[in-house]
Amino acid sequence: MEKIKNFKSNVSSAELSEAIISDGCAIVKEIMSPDALDVLKQELSPHLAAINVSDPDPFLGHKTKRFGALLSRCASSRDLALFPLVLEVADQILRPYCARYRINYTGIMHIEPGETKQAVHRDTGFYPIQNPAPPLTLSTMWAVTDFTEENGATRVIPGSHQWPDSRIPKPDEVKIAEMPAGSVLLYVGNMLHGGGANNSTTSRCGLNLVYALGWLRQEENQYLAVPVSEVKTFPPELQRLMGYDLGTVNLGFVDHKHPFEILNGTAGD
Repeated sequence: MEKIKNFKSNVSSAELSEAIISDGCAIVKEIMSPDALDVLKQELSPHLAAINVSDPDPFLGHKTKRFGALLSRCASSRDLALFPLVLEVADQILRPYCARYRINYTGIMHIEPGETKQAVHRDTGFYPIQNPAPPLTLSTMWAVTDFTEENGATRVIPGSHQWPDSRIPKPDEVKIAEMPAGSVLLYVGNMLHGGGANNSTTSRCGLNLVYALGWLRQEENQYLAVPVSEVKTFPPELQRLMGYDLGTVNLGFVDHKHPFEILNGTAGD
């Protein structure tokens, strides 16, 4: 495979989904407006300033700032979570394997100068399901800053979502997801990937929102990450995406009532 497929912001969800199903990933360039990108940066700035990196788990990075609970901390992430093109793609990639899908994880990966490359991995590695497997998750990595090979752009192995767990990628199979700020990388969670080394003098910041099949447990506990009082102010479609919905006919009920109705006080007696 020569390179990661890149699309313009007017790409159809069908064409984008076809590329992701085939290759495991694709990039849509500059899909965020400059104004929306500026607002996002402003929202993230105080949270990034408050974090001190202090030699955590090597997998998470010695010079990488991370934080989650974005739906509470960053209002712009709510718009990104409901981005129409992304949801249309999620419908086509995840819905064949579930009645509904949910937000699985929200997080910032802010790679600072001097960080080393992350080990390649699958986002679905903690689920006890052998690969190759159907797509369990769909990830979006939104470029808050430019992603370049020098500053630690995500390294991806296109096609690896179809590999058995035992196969190790060769160096020439690793591709670099370079993209300008305001772009988004979409990929299925069982595709091998990892953060790059930052050999530049500037930080590389990405916002990661992940969607998962509705019958899987969510990686990030959305019910504790966002206070219920705050969730009640969110749009209904975001409430449902967070998990205040049934996974199937009865999966996730509360006292034999619908969780969405319990949340919003409409369940009655």
